[in-house]
Amino acid sequence: MRKPRKKVAQNKINNLLEIPQEVSNNIPKVTITGFEQILIENYKTILEYQDFYIKLSTEIGILNINGFELDLKEMTSDDLLITGKIDSIDFESIEDE
Repeated sequence: MRKPRKKVAQNKINNLLEIPQEVSNNIPKVTITGFEQILIENYKTILEYQDFYIKLSTEIGILNINGFELDLKEMTSDDLLITGKIDSIDFESIEDE
């Protein structure tokens, strides 16, 4: 199946202007610092929050963060900083129908 022309044209413009994909397509960007800090950019909503488990919705799927003493340290409408002892991170992608 082919991409719509509008999307192809938008991707060409973004590449020409060197706009990062996470900015132009609202794709999440995850930055992990050691085992104790994670920054998620472009998340949509917090689906579940416990001190051992955080579940986030993003444009392309669900992001699960497991650990101990997890804390939402800083939060804006686009960015989320989580601190604590991070055990694992997994991603559930959304399948296109």
